[in-house]
Amino acid sequence: MSCLFALSGKGGVGKTTLASLFIRSLTELGKTPVLAIDADPNSCLADMLGVKIHFTIGSARETVRDEAEAQKISKQELLRMKIAQGLVESSGFDMISMGRPEGPGCYCYANNVLKMAIKELSDQYPYVVLDNEAGLENLSRRIVQSVDVLVLVSDASNAGMNTLERLYSLVREMGVGFRKLILLVNRTRGGELPESAVRVQNSTGAQKILALPYDEEIARLAEESRPVWEVSGSNPIYRTILELISEVIK
Repeated sequence: MSCLFALSGKGGVGKTTLASLFIRSLTELGKTPVLAIDADPNSCLADMLGVKIHFTIGSARETVRDEAEAQKISKQELLRMKIAQGLVESSGFDMISMGRPEGPGCYCYANNVLKMAIKELSDQYPYVVLDNEAGLENLSRRIVQSVDVLVLVSDASNAGMNTLERLYSLVREMGVGFRKLILLVNRTRGGELPESAVRVQNSTGAQKILALPYDEEIARLAEESRPVWEVSGSNPIYRTILELISEVIK
């Protein structure tokens, strides 16, 4: 059985950055191989991890039918082959990306393929990190029905804290199961939680809520378009995430 971490939050709060640090922490702790899943159509996780994606699940919609007919195999079997081919292998982790469906239309097909990929691949890895699409709507698509550790990310603003409560309400409404709930309040002033944090932790029943301060090294890596994976081992944000992961997986 694999342990699935799922990160969700509104756009611009550093969710994907933190997802990459979760993956690095797991590899640092020797919990490899890790499966990294980028469920965001904007596909930013690969850049954070310093890998190149050559195939996305979203791109499969336009090609599978014709290719399946040409190769005389079922679409399901062809999709399995494409997912295996699209799996990017790196040091300590493998990655697959949803990407954007080509052409007009909804994400329904890509979502269904991603669900299949998660179901078929997850059991092959001891740990899985799922970086959800920014915003609230990703949860309503129910890409996964149950996770081991649900991580909701926000900034320290009052609107951000309210978003945490809305995310939690949506999780409950959609019936997404989880064993542990962790709240991360990113880019806080002085690394201190806002006053509303106690209220949010109480209303959600989160096992842990952490304040993460603004970090110059991570900001510089982003400005230089360098992978967050390159952050120094002594970086305080990275050390906090590493300690969190160590505690969670005990």
